[in-house]
Amino acid sequence: MPKKLEITFAKSAIEDLDDVLEFYREQQVPHVGEKLVRKVIEDVALLGDQPHMGRIVPEFDLKYLRELIRPPFRIVYRRDKNKIRIVRVWRNERLMVLPD
Repeated sequence: MPKKLEITFAKSAIEDLDDVLEFYREQQVPHVGEKLVRKVIEDVALLGDQPHMGRIVPEFDLKYLRELIRPPFRIVYRRDKNKIRIVRVWRNERLMVLPD
């Protein structure tokens, strides 16, 4: 049986999740944000065993950059040989762009 891959979060992804929590706190429904973040983490955990379950991010068309579509989020991750790196957790209607 293949070894489960390590999963790490980039600072940008952690900040995205913090923003989700903050938004729902400001809306006075923190339990909604907490539920959404828990679901994202549960879905990300699946990648350790199924690293190719996400699709290639269409904006970049790079084999190693993939995403899980989990409305209302796009969970963007980098698939390396021995690990998964969660890069962003964005609203799914948002297009990704490369930094200048």
